[in-house]
Amino acid sequence: MTDTVLLSATQTAARLPWLPLAAEIAALLADAAVQVPARLVQPLPGGGSLFVMPALDGRIAITKLITFTPANAGSGRPAIQGDVVVFDLASGERRLVLDGPTVTARRTAAVSLLAAQTLAPNPQGPLLIVGAGVQGRSHLEAFVAGLGVREVRIASRSADSARSLADHARTLGLQAEVVSDPDAALADCPLVVTCTPASGVVLRARPRADAFIAAVGAFTPKMVELAPDLCRHLATQGTVVVDTRDADHEAGDLLQAGLDVTRLATLQEMLQAKKNRPHGPVLFKSCGWAGWDLAAARLASH
Repeated sequence: MTDTVLLSATQTAARLPWLPLAAEIAALLADAAVQVPARLVQPLPGGGSLFVMPALDGRIAITKLITFTPANAGSGRPAIQGDVVVFDLASGERRLVLDGPTVTARRTAAVSLLAAQTLAPNPQGPLLIVGAGVQGRSHLEAFVAGLGVREVRIASRSADSARSLADHARTLGLQAEVVSDPDAALADCPLVVTCTPASGVVLRARPRADAFIAAVGAFTPKMVELAPDLCRHLATQGTVVVDTRDADHEAGDLLQAGLDVTRLATLQEMLQAKKNRPHGPVLFKSCGWAGWDLAAARLASH
């Protein structure tokens, strides 16, 4: 019987460096052995959700089991809590337990990084981050490591969180500025990430023609970060790409804009097509998928 390795948040992060994780995600999308059943999302009293997310390839099987509790925002308790359990496919043995919130933060940002590497017309930045929580921090670190971003603007409903993330950016050698109006900052920033709790619209203005927007906060039909007019503009004047086909029924921003999400290309299709970068602004809508957790587990298990 093989002993299970239980990793802390710090140990989990150490096994998931940004560039190798983005590369592992790309490799997973080219692996025909990958199977990802539909995830179970069980609503909980008080507005939270329980997520059960299985996936497997030819070597391992995983399940991510987490709770998402939006009411924890600002309380000192994390909004996402839980684990990713990794099993050996041949023996059925439990081999590894990863910290669930760390996996979620890092794989989400690594997917956005891969999308930006593939699709962004102007990947050097400056970068605008709307939302200064865990995902804001992880996207900042991922885009610095993978794109060489040197300048960032940060907008958040929490001034303290925005200042804290700006301070962290400066420790990474970036020029960092807290801004009160993210719409105004769009004029200066060809890279944009929205990673808010998605309880209301945070961007309305038209982006630059060379903009890449990664919208990651909204992952249910009722959640929203981008104004419907903005989504429709991006669909008609640029390119909208979704992370997976699960976005067809989960991408609140796009669904509320009345877009036919089933007609939009996925990240996998864009990678397989190997076309030139799209012309005009790009919106990458990320809703999450257990395949991203499987990619993280594959890398952490090496």
